[in-house]
Amino acid sequence: KNSPKSGKAPSYRVERIEDLTYRDAVTIGAFQVLSLIPGTSRSGATVLGARLLGIDRRAAAEFSFFAALPVIASASALKLVDFTRYTRGSGVSIPSDALLLLLVSGIVAFLTSLLSIKFLTGFIKKHTFIPFGIYRIILGVAVLMLRGIN
Repeated sequence: KNSPKSGKAPSYRVERIEDLTYRDAVTIGAFQVLSLIPGTSRSGATVLGARLLGIDRRAAAEFSFFAALPVIASASALKLVDFTRYTRGSGVSIPSDALLLLLVSGIVAFLTSLLSIKFLTGFIKKHTFIPFGIYRIILGVAVLMLRGIN
């Protein structure tokens, strides 16, 4: 790899998300399992896995965002099933205004997440993950210390 001080851009094994192999995807997905540990960032785990594989940080972040889609969609579907079972089983009826509000808020949340992803991928082009890593370590130590006190 080239040094940033040499004036040349560093080279990575994979620089574009389109060049990821199935093996890369599965390996990064295995890192995503680390997020089952309480307090572990899902995106941080996937980006770490991708970076360890020699993947450019922008491609790593993009893949991390895409890897979240099935997780979020599955969790949302489970919540919807639970909600539907509860309302049918308990005889609770939901007013149509409330359902419309739920639909509009879901659409707004989706559009906001798209804007956030666009912002973050642009941010990642110019900045490293080091401040985020330091923040997560400090937060983790603080949480562990507070748990030890209680």
